[in-house]
Amino acid sequence: MKGSFITTCTVLLLVASATLQGQRIREEAPPLRERIFFAGNMGLQFGTYTNVQLAPSIGIWVLPRLSFAVGPTYQFYKDPFGKTDIYGPRVFSEFLFVRDLNNIIPIGLSAGIYTHIEYEGLSLRKDFWQNPYETGRFFVHSALAGFGFNQQVGPRSFMTFTILWALNDTGYEIYSNPEIRIGFMF
Repeated sequence: MKGSFITTCTVLLLVASATLQGQRIREEAPPLRERIFFAGNMGLQFGTYTNVQLAPSIGIWVLPRLSFAVGPTYQFYKDPFGKTDIYGPRVFSEFLFVRDLNNIIPIGLSAGIYTHIEYEGLSLRKDFWQNPYETGRFFVHSALAGFGFNQQVGPRSFMTFTILWALNDTGYEIYSNPEIRIGFMF
């Protein structure tokens, strides 16, 4: 599984380097207020397993194609054995290697393609995840990586579709590989 992920990432980076050569545009650095963005993901799952997730973030474009963002994440999780709250910080970076897919493949789709890496630290309840007789919380560190697509829906707003894989096994099955996220950026 990790071998195929590494192969996929390598192929994406090779394609990215080739497409960057055809997209070089000389740009002046925009002012700081134009480089700051707000983004977020929301997830809803109801049924035997209920999972409600909210993850707002604030970020900055440090280079025309490279951004960094930070924000909290919160999940309400319920299964047949109980319910719990999961929360913590997350930090991520995205590299936009194709700004406009229509410039490469003229299909009328002005989508961007990016890579995404993320660190997420989650606080979990001991009595739900480890031992039903213990109280308190413990912290789980997760690394995620993948790629995504963005589609412009306004002058400075995008809808995003990101596919991520958990790179480390936390042993708590918090993520399903791949983790699919739909969000917005403005």
